[in-house]
Amino acid sequence: MTSLFLSFRFLLLLTLLCTITTTTTTLAQPAPSPGPPGPTNITKILEKASQFTTLIHLFAITNVGDQINTQLNNSKQGMTVFAPTDNAFSSLSAGTLNSLSDQHKDELVQFHVIPTFISPSQFQTLSNPLRTQAGDSTTYKFPLNLTSSGNQVNLTTGVVNATVANTVYTDGSLAVYEVDKVLLPMSLFGPQPPAAAPSPEPEKEKRKKSGDENTTASAKSSEGVALRRDLHGLVGGAIVFIAVFYL
Repeated sequence: MTSLFLSFRFLLLLTLLCTITTTTTTLAQPAPSPGPPGPTNITKILEKASQFTTLIHLFAITNVGDQINTQLNNSKQGMTVFAPTDNAFSSLSAGTLNSLSDQHKDELVQFHVIPTFISPSQFQTLSNPLRTQAGDSTTYKFPLNLTSSGNQVNLTTGVVNATVANTVYTDGSLAVYEVDKVLLPMSLFGPQPPAAAPSPEPEKEKRKKSGDENTTASAKSSEGVALRRDLHGLVGGAIVFIAVFYL
């Protein structure tokens, strides 16, 4: 009976030892490493930040949001987005967005996107005008100038002056900055460029016109001389006729 009891205790201790060993081994296993981060998505970033509903809508209807995501995940240059809040869009005159064609809406949205990553520390060293995704940055087209003084960063388009309110998101590849106004480009909302002055007349044409004028004057002069001769002839003939008649 004693031997049976000892055998039972031995089996119980052996089972307990195996259980402790298994638990220890399980706890000692390292946690699985996190998977690679998902691709950057500008829409999700703006949705998480809230207050950018109108901009998200414009990104969707113009496909600019998809273009940004594609460029971010296939380029090392990075991108920068100046994001107007819903309040900024609400401050526009009624019907401003609805009055734009699809192409102009695309240009308006592209004007808020810089095709390179700009960190806050780079604001003071940028060269103006900034090149946006809208294209031509010359006057009357899509000029965007940035000035920085201390912690204040201002943007001017020639139509509006806006202020960078804060940093919404930055990861070394994409920077999203909140701005308090919609950036209205000169090409769509500014005055039209003055009419170009007529080009100077080619010298050859000038000489030709001058020659034509001289020829015309000479012809008129010749016609005058011939007319005076005819008149002199008529007067002389009349005098002779009168003299013969009276004599």
